[in-house]
Amino acid sequence: MVFYISGGKLQPRRAPRLDGRIVGGQPVKIEQYPYQVSLQYYGSHTCGGSIIGPNKILTAAHCTSGRSASSLTIRHSSTYRGDQGAVIKVASIAQNPEFDPFELSNDVSVLTLVENIKESNIGKPIKLIEGNATEGGRKAICTGWGALSSGGSSPLQLQAVEVNEIDRVECNESYSGTISNTMICFASPGKDSCQGDSGGPLVVDEKQVGIVSWGYGCADRNYPGVYAHVAALRTFIDQH
Repeated sequence: MVFYISGGKLQPRRAPRLDGRIVGGQPVKIEQYPYQVSLQYYGSHTCGGSIIGPNKILTAAHCTSGRSASSLTIRHSSTYRGDQGAVIKVASIAQNPEFDPFELSNDVSVLTLVENIKESNIGKPIKLIEGNATEGGRKAICTGWGALSSGGSSPLQLQAVEVNEIDRVECNESYSGTISNTMICFASPGKDSCQGDSGGPLVVDEKQVGIVSWGYGCADRNYPGVYAHVAALRTFIDQH
């Protein structure tokens, strides 16, 4: 049992798995997913993110919570998380003020960089899903540099995995009613995102529909991966 401190009191709660890792995926090149970036905390990979504008990065709020812009950089245009590509400093963080670190709802931040990313075939923005997009029955691709298995090592090369949308009602039942309208669920047998990929993009038909957020376990058949719901968060994203 893990305890969270709330209002000065210890409250028991099962720990959600944060910082997604790619399980059951395969190595890919940045040319295939040129919107993917590595979010770095004092120079070390900590989360994923996606390019959504010349100097704008979309990531998860739990990746920026408690961190200053000066501690963050992004590496873009690289297949590998530790070298190649280019590194740019983060100028400011717009973290959703409604982000709940306990319930993990509204898990989204928009970063502004100190300079623009020079657009190319290995570094360019991803389109965002429309706010009125229809849910249900979608197949998506999730990418990142997270570990390949629970407790395993993290790869140097970018990984991708295909997952299927899980019915909202079914997912909500799996998580005992904790799935909010700012969350969507995707999973496939033996495939998932888990530690190391949080903040990274979940993409359907070349449009980002989700942001790697949380879940219980990795590729656990009883607990789908939970993603921040981009369509439901478009108002905040568009403002920043």
